[in-house]
Amino acid sequence: MPNSSSSGPPMAASPLTRAVLEIDEYASGLGWDRPARLFALVDTAQLRTQEPGLANQLGLGGDAAGAPLTPIEQDEIPAGTPLDEFLGTIAWPDAVAGCALTVERQMLPASAEASVPEGLDDAALTKWVAAHPARQEVRMTVAVLRDGARESALRLREKDSATEVLTGSDLVPGLAEALSATFEA
Repeated sequence: MPNSSSSGPPMAASPLTRAVLEIDEYASGLGWDRPARLFALVDTAQLRTQEPGLANQLGLGGDAAGAPLTPIEQDEIPAGTPLDEFLGTIAWPDAVAGCALTVERQMLPASAEASVPEGLDDAALTKWVAAHPARQEVRMTVAVLRDGARESALRLREKDSATEVLTGSDLVPGLAEALSATFEA
């Protein structure tokens, strides 16, 4: 059975994977060179019951079957604020089952690691990576649930297609850990 639908992103077995792919497809529709975006993940059935007005506003009204998790985009991340510092300021209400973040970065293949000059500060390293001929631009979408489940989707700019998105639970472990920490009280 193919892992794609004729009208959108690839089909996925788990609710968390479906949410990650939905967010990836949304971010893809906005284009590249965008700031990071943060999403709350809420239980769709619970949202319909507890917040019917919001559910209707989001197109989730009625008994229509839909995704078990609904991503709700949050306010923009303040420009110039390091992502790790920003994530350290987040506290989610109990109604939020999980969260997700989509962010663009440049990456190098593992083979380039040995050629990284020593002693570069963050700004110099960023500039060095940006100038490297083997660099690739990637959009990472990472989601975690309160229970510890995690999922990621990676989309390369040069292969910008829903059928070329790589998914897996441990593709971006550092970011998944940072998002999980937003649920620790």
